[in-house]
Amino acid sequence: RQPASSSAILAEMRHSPPLTTSLTVIGNATAKIFMRARLPHVDLFARLCDVDPGGRSINICDGFLRLTPQMPRGAYGIMAIDLTLHATAHRFRPGHRLRLQVSSGAHPRYARNTGTDEPIGEATTLAANDIEVFHDAACPSSVTLPLPEL
Repeated sequence: RQPASSSAILAEMRHSPPLTTSLTVIGNATAKIFMRARLPHVDLFARLCDVDPGGRSINICDGFLRLTPQMPRGAYGIMAIDLTLHATAHRFRPGHRLRLQVSSGAHPRYARNTGTDEPIGEATTLAANDIEVFHDAACPSSVTLPLPEL
């Protein structure tokens, strides 16, 4: 499938509607991200956040994956990535929203991806990458939350 636009996306953020009741998450959330990158060497970073009614966002958990040319790609070069986020225990309060932030890196927490296959500690070449994140019926990027029975 061809995208409506080929513009680069640095960070994609999606919000839930405000919660009407508390939501408790305990364990590892997982993100299913459909994406395409112009260069085969690319990073995927996803972060789950708690956004209060005033718009203040708090980081809850995140995950990171460095992708290589060996990563399977489907039609039009789109990859379906399953990303496990770090374990968490958090209660989202009523009126708060969940935010999923998706980006192609988290420097300096993780070493930047140079876009080449040079070793990270020795790389001298930097290559800009165009990255698209998809979220529609054909490519339903999503996050799955571990919801315990309380």
